[in-house]
Amino acid sequence: MEASGLSALLLTCEPEFRYFSGFQSQFWESPTRPWFLVLPAHGKPIAVIPTIGQSAMEQTWLEDIRSWPAPRPGDDGVSLLADTLRNTAGLGGRIGVPLGHESHLRMPAGDFLALRAQLDGLELVDARPLLRDLMCIKSEAEIDKIRYICRLVSDAFLALPEQIDPYMTEREICKRLQIDILARGADSTPYLMGASGPGSYASIIMGPTDRTLTPGDVLIIDTGATFDGYFCDFDRNFAFGPPSAAAERAHAVVHAATAAGFAAARPGATTHQVWSAMWTVLEQGGALGNDVGRMGHGLGMLLTEWPSNMAGDDTVLLPGMVMTLEPGMEFAPRQLMVHEENIVIRESGPEWLTRRAPEDMPVIG
Repeated sequence: MEASGLSALLLTCEPEFRYFSGFQSQFWESPTRPWFLVLPAHGKPIAVIPTIGQSAMEQTWLEDIRSWPAPRPGDDGVSLLADTLRNTAGLGGRIGVPLGHESHLRMPAGDFLALRAQLDGLELVDARPLLRDLMCIKSEAEIDKIRYICRLVSDAFLALPEQIDPYMTEREICKRLQIDILARGADSTPYLMGASGPGSYASIIMGPTDRTLTPGDVLIIDTGATFDGYFCDFDRNFAFGPPSAAAERAHAVVHAATAAGFAAARPGATTHQVWSAMWTVLEQGGALGNDVGRMGHGLGMLLTEWPSNMAGDDTVLLPGMVMTLEPGMEFAPRQLMVHEENIVIRESGPEWLTRRAPEDMPVIG
């Protein structure tokens, strides 16, 4: 912050708020009340929060907790926050707010405009790059949490074939997996998608559906489960009855592409180079295309974090980064195959966090 000339940071979203305060609560699911954290360039963070959260916030390491009786739509903490920022930043100070790509403000736009008007004489600048670069490097404690949830869900995926049969629906299968993941110790499964049939991966953001799995189908399940506020994010493919020769070959290709991406993901390499390593294998394997836009991304407090494994992205991989490898290919018109694993970058090279998927696609029935 000092090097960037920032007097303070203003944070409004749960991951950044939790990162600096340690405050973790399901109360963020309610959109009614905004929560603010002010980070001075020197000294501890200051919480500016609804009164309902006062006692819970006192259990964190924060000492300066300022509150108002929210909800109060006429002035929902704006004046209190403005006073805090003025006193913290000082005359002519610069306040960093995450404004760039992959960020958002968790407060009404009208309130932010009102806040800006009350901060006349103070400069608001984008702090997204500063936070992005800090949070993408995980501590060993963070990596342990991600590894735990990755291994837990890996085990649930390995056990799934024994729990399902042909002619079950996508929804029934995904529900069984979800229940098993929670029973094994996950805190939540906020993202669990399943899709089968033509164009299945393209429609996975809408699934699972009540479509019945029949011989010849391939079901992809992609899940982001959490443990102590940290995500895993990876998928597995299941064939119902013997897969077609084309599907079997496509699975072998994306599996090999994942291995190529893993080999390329070394400190000093770029995300473009990781993408290129995977795409080379996919292209040589007969890929007709990949219109997803990237083949993996950062992972941590959010399901998807910066950076992205994509063409032209020259982000340098550093030890401590947790990434997903997600090669995908259209192997026939409207037929897609995608594979995803989670890794951490180490000084000596990458380390698997997920239990590596079998090279051969599991067959149900």
